Amino acid sequence: MLTSSKPSLEEIELVAGLKQKNRRSFESLYQNYSPALYGLCLKVLKAEEWAQEALQDSFVKIWRKIDTYDESKGRLFTWILNIARNTAIDKLRSRAYQDHQQGQALENTRMAATENSYLVVEHIGLDSLVARLAPEHRQVIEAIYFGGLSHVEAAQKLDLPLGTLKSRVKIALRELRKLT
Repeated sequence: MLTSSKPSLEEIELVAGLKQKNRRSFESLYQNYSPALYGLCLKVLKAEEWAQEALQDSFVKIWRKIDTYDESKGRLFTWILNIARNTAIDKLRSRAYQDHQQGQALENTRMAATENSYLVVEHIGLDSLVARLAPEHRQVIEAIYFGGLSHVEAAQKLDLPLGTLKSRVKIALRELRKLT
């Protein structure tokens, strides 16, 4: 992972190519970032077929919305990670996903998801970064970013005031940025 908070020359060129709708730039983006985005989708959705669909939907959104990316507001990776996370959460909350989950044997789904998501997330290093956070920060990141909970839902689940939860999320994200 890059240690600088400033975009590299390579990232600047990649963004420029993407904004020009250059297919090679898009292929490069996919090759470099799809494992990390897939790992996040799998961590949220806990089912390979749904994670693959969310990944595909995410790249379509990235292709269509690249003109809205603003380098001054954050790194490209952070922007596309948020798109993938939001896409996975939308899919998690969809009626089709809920119907699918009801049709699955609970024990088989839980066991397969735990094994697969751990391997993929550990492979991309996301697990180790989140593990370096203070417990109270790790807990909110796991609930919101990996558990797909809204801030209100996470605050209720963790029995925290909403303002406290939001403060912890903000601090956790700032700490994660320092670690990358």
